[in-house]
Amino acid sequence: MSGALLFAGQGAQKVGMGRSLYEHSVTARALYDEANRVLGWELARVSFEGPDAELTQTRVCQPALFVHGMALHAILREQGRLGEVKFALGLSLGEITALTAAGVFDFATGLRIVAERGRLMQLACEQTNGTMASIIGEERAKVAGLCQEFDVEMANLNCPGQIVISGEKTKITATVAAAKERGMRKVIPLNVAGAYHSRLMEPARAAFATFLEGMPFARPNLLVLTNTTGRPVAEPGDIRAALIRQVISPVLWEDCMRNVAAAGAGQFWELGPGGVLAGLARRTNRDWPVQSFAEYADLAA
Repeated sequence: MSGALLFAGQGAQKVGMGRSLYEHSVTARALYDEANRVLGWELARVSFEGPDAELTQTRVCQPALFVHGMALHAILREQGRLGEVKFALGLSLGEITALTAAGVFDFATGLRIVAERGRLMQLACEQTNGTMASIIGEERAKVAGLCQEFDVEMANLNCPGQIVISGEKTKITATVAAAKERGMRKVIPLNVAGAYHSRLMEPARAAFATFLEGMPFARPNLLVLTNTTGRPVAEPGDIRAALIRQVISPVLWEDCMRNVAAAGAGQFWELGPGGVLAGLARRTNRDWPVQSFAEYADLAA
């Protein structure tokens, strides 16, 4: 049975994540120590000890989740458990983790890419006045029409009936109010720093494009699906373009999951904290076998 690796996105982070990996695995410890050197600040300390307010900053949580996912991947590889893995995909920043696991770039390069992406996105948040909201239990077409009417955007299409919208605060507030007036029962404003995956991230997209120009990309040794289309991407130039476009484009996570299952994935392994992606998978198709790995005890099971 072919396996698919799933890598977490921003929002899955929690203080303490990865501590048991660092304490029990020489391989994981080496990655965290290398990350501290590459970044020039103590990622391990913030991951393990917090405080939560620091870990949740975009510039911090993105590299923290990347290193955590790669540490889990390295231990599974060391254990000889990745032989049946044929696919890799990640939600938002997790796509860079998936590409690193697939050999598109090495660990240090992937970390630098994630760190710069997080830094630029945080700057864009500080330069704009954006926010997001979650709409539960509604069809895509209905949410798309609402977004068009109020000039906001669909940012995450996570699973059936779970869509996140993104845009300027005043417009999101108006959209939320209208949705409730029209009988949309579960519309939840989100406590986020900005309007991710929307046109408000354009300053980050433009700067990120410049940053990626000098980065070496290789063809992946696993089939990787991109959030921007929900379909496989393999040519280095196409991968680079997809990563750049993803900063302002909706994350088509449900499409990624359905398409990787159609391509032959019969087992899903989530590598990241919180079990978020496992939950989305089960809400998409209850029959998909999903297992989550977050700490060392999960790897020993």
